[in-house]
Amino acid sequence: MEKEKNFVLKGDLCWSKSLDALETVKDGYLVCIDGKIEGAFPKLPEKYQNLKTLDFSSCLIIPGLVDLHIHAPQFVFRGLGMDMELIDWLTNNAFKEEAKYSDTEYAHAAYSNFVENIKNGPNTRMSIFATIHTQATLILMDLLEKNGLVSLVGKVNMDRNCPDTLREKSAAASVEATEEWILSCNKNSYANTKPIITPRFIPSCSDELLVGLSALRKKYNLSVQSHLSENRKEIEWVKELRPSNSGYADAYFENDFFGDKEKAVIPTLMAHCIWPDENEIKLMAQQQVYAVHCPQSNMNISSGIAPVRRLLNAGVPVGLGSDVAGGAHSSIFRAMTDAIQVSKLRQFMSDANNEKPLILEEAFYMGTVSGGTFFEKAGLGKCGSFDLGNDFDALVIDDKSLATPFKLAPEFSIRDRLERVVYLSDDRNIKAKYVRGVLLRA
Repeated sequence: MEKEKNFVLKGDLCWSKSLDALETVKDGYLVCIDGKIEGAFPKLPEKYQNLKTLDFSSCLIIPGLVDLHIHAPQFVFRGLGMDMELIDWLTNNAFKEEAKYSDTEYAHAAYSNFVENIKNGPNTRMSIFATIHTQATLILMDLLEKNGLVSLVGKVNMDRNCPDTLREKSAAASVEATEEWILSCNKNSYANTKPIITPRFIPSCSDELLVGLSALRKKYNLSVQSHLSENRKEIEWVKELRPSNSGYADAYFENDFFGDKEKAVIPTLMAHCIWPDENEIKLMAQQQVYAVHCPQSNMNISSGIAPVRRLLNAGVPVGLGSDVAGGAHSSIFRAMTDAIQVSKLRQFMSDANNEKPLILEEAFYMGTVSGGTFFEKAGLGKCGSFDLGNDFDALVIDDKSLATPFKLAPEFSIRDRLERVVYLSDDRNIKAKYVRGVLLRA
């Protein structure tokens, strides 16, 4: 990794101005000082003339992408079991694979493969589920740190309704192991990697375990990630397990996983949110709980289509997740494409015909700025746009080869070129990738 953090990139700049608008600069200059965005300029100011300028003329330069929901141990079986629904898929695929991570040698090999793939792709930041295994989770965090990626990583908690190979001995043992893991993370003094409290979901966590994890969240001031309202059978299961709660979201709220009840301070990610009722949406908006839209996974394991427009209109922050391996592709470009497409399908559903489909600008915002705001709240720096003071997370995309030889193509606008990148690009189009000003790939 190249460590020079004071430089200028020259190219066609594009980033989100707002949820539904882009900011573009043709033949612009993006200045990095000490790993931070110093500014995006149509003409390079004189005070930066002596900085090293890297000329990427005719290439797109955009912010790095943010994946708010991915399961690292599931990476090895992407694309398998796609004819199952959630609970069967977990039992037959996910749980069997995750049990293997008790073997640290296996974990190192599998996680090395995962991290290398992410390093070469467009995602610069991730919120990651690991497994219940403390040592394997630390191996993953070490690899992410070594490779310069910025991430939140969770040691998963499960003490019921799972195979014996993944069931922690007791709620107390799970909480104790989690605290030991948090202390190990603090001792390692990671610069780019931070722990996140990760109860897998309500069915796999006893009431006692949820109480204990909530106490750890408050004690160490950590953010939270879990799953919410992904599958109708899962929701009915939660009702049976937690009959005193008004709904799935209320079971988390009762345990202060939606921030403290009086104030939303600690940021929380809830993946999927496909079947929330109006009270749950109102609660998420009130507490500013992030809904993580994982459209490909939701299609693959037959969960449904999230009501993203309703969530946005209610004021719920929405980001994007690949949800590997429910999702078969780790790129958030693919999640953007899928989010737009399934929103069009949802519009034609009888109960959603008044929900306007997503547009490119909105999907791009969710995969950059919105995800970036979560990382800021979680204490890992501002990112997701080219605003002054943000961490310098940037992708240089060589889009000349897409679909048509560039010299024969019409004069596309920068917005048009971004749309083609979102729909058509793959890792080969990435010419350079920077995280916090450090070159990870060239």
